[in-house]
Amino acid sequence: MFNPWVDLSLSILEAQQVMWLRGIRIASGGKAAEREAKLMISEKIEAAGRATMMLAMGAPADKLASYYGGKIRANRKRLLRSPA
Repeated sequence: MFNPWVDLSLSILEAQQVMWLRGIRIASGGKAAEREAKLMISEKIEAAGRATMMLAMGAPADKLASYYGGKIRANRKRLLRSPA
């Protein structure tokens, strides 16, 4: 899209928003909070495994950043549209 540094900066801002939205969801308690916490943990494990494989196979940094950016955007979209 833009310069890789701009893309990284935008992803960082989106990640902060996702953390804030998840914090609200988890702090609200109940089944939704439990589901969100479990989803967060499983996504982190999956993403770390995928990133490790990408790095082991020699993927460039921009591909790795693009992968994480897609995950961040998907979570942001989901958290913004669904009720807590």
